[in-house]
Amino acid sequence: MIAVIQAGGKGTRLHPYTLVLPKPIMPVGDQPVIEMLLKWLCRNGIRDVFITIGHLGRLIRSLCGDGTQWGMRIRYCEEPEAYGTIGPLRLIRKELTETFLVLNGDLVTDLDLRRFITWHRGKGGQITVAVTQKQIKTDLGVIESLNDRITEFREKPLLNFQVSMGIYCMEPEIIRLIPKGTPYGFDNLMHAMLEKQLPVYTYKHDGLWMDIGREEDFKKAQEIFCDNEVTLTGR
Repeated sequence: MIAVIQAGGKGTRLHPYTLVLPKPIMPVGDQPVIEMLLKWLCRNGIRDVFITIGHLGRLIRSLCGDGTQWGMRIRYCEEPEAYGTIGPLRLIRKELTETFLVLNGDLVTDLDLRRFITWHRGKGGQITVAVTQKQIKTDLGVIESLNDRITEFREKPLLNFQVSMGIYCMEPEIIRLIPKGTPYGFDNLMHAMLEKQLPVYTYKHDGLWMDIGREEDFKKAQEIFCDNEVTLTGR
């Protein structure tokens, strides 16, 4: 199975660090996050990888090479311009002839990919999204009102959401929904599928997940992995 790692973004949420390093090379403990991702994929039986690159992509290519150091096969897809999270898949569509994985290049997780893939195949849909629960703290007092009269007040409440982990299992048929030569994000794909009433399934994960593109998660990842004792088996 092929995994496509999306690593072409500019990582603006981590400026100024990502002006010098692309986000997937940002260190978590003593390893670049993309190296952690590749080792996690390998432990889950995935050894054929495409990395889509753009911003400072030469540094990613220099670090990862052809993947032989991890017993993997790594190829690259360089975007001539920013095509978003899903748009670059059209550039390698001839390689994506069977079920494949797509994942963001800035995440840390212990998701069991074998179970995820089995779940996807059992549903029979074109795409399954790995999801997890995320608490978002608001910095304001939240007011509910009716006819200009306050009915409820919550001071800086914690709100719970089911969020995408940036990990997707897809079928080749997805490619036909992606327009040529234009930016196309995951949000565009979701809207297109919902409009066409094509089913999109979710797989719930209750374990570790962090988006190191968020400063809060980046700092938390350092605390967890700085002792170099945590291993992401995903199993």
